[in-house]
Amino acid sequence: MYEIGSTMLFPNAEREFGYGEEHFDDTKPEAYNIRLAEYFFSKAAKSDTAIPYLYHELARIAFLNADYQQALVDINLQISLHGDSEPKAYYVRGLIEGYMGLYDAAATDYAHFLTFEPHNWAAKNDEAWVLLKAKRYSEALDVTNSGLADVPANAWLLNSKATALFELGEYKQALDAAQKAYTSVENLTPQEWSIAYPGNDPAIASEGLDVFRKSVVDNMHTIQSAIASSTVQSK
Repeated sequence: MYEIGSTMLFPNAEREFGYGEEHFDDTKPEAYNIRLAEYFFSKAAKSDTAIPYLYHELARIAFLNADYQQALVDINLQISLHGDSEPKAYYVRGLIEGYMGLYDAAATDYAHFLTFEPHNWAAKNDEAWVLLKAKRYSEALDVTNSGLADVPANAWLLNSKATALFELGEYKQALDAAQKAYTSVENLTPQEWSIAYPGNDPAIASEGLDVFRKSVVDNMHTIQSAIASSTVQSK
């Protein structure tokens, strides 16, 4: 209430943006409140649209609220205002486009972002995800291999690699990658899951990790079933 009252009495876009960031910080569970964050970011936008990453943050919130059309409007405005000076906006636009089914556009945005941060494993995994959705399996495999060169035990990249290999018909290699992903995901903590998904409510970290673990197990079982089926057919 103090924050709301102070900004009503003494409007200041930079302070409002700062309050928004405070409530959108998933490393501070006691302060995290996505509704308050959106309130302060929106209030700041009415005063000063030039604040760096302002529409970037509004786009992230709209995305987390599953309002993808608004998220795309916000992130496009961010890019039109700041362009390559704030390259993380291309990462966010890729994520939004991916959820909207615009896979080729998303892959282009991820690739552009990676020219600024070529060792960002999360961006490589997300690029692989949209390439898999676009059925560009060989490209997805190349991207996951590039990421694994930096972080060879990364559960997300290993799981994506397993999927790419499976779609390419390389079942044995796919199973090897899936088993490595399973070993890796069993050692992950909720805190590590939160780091991989910034902006999400830290209260759902354990649930998110459980969902990811299940997806890895399901992927491994799918590959094992395909191997068993192909073995039976070859007899």
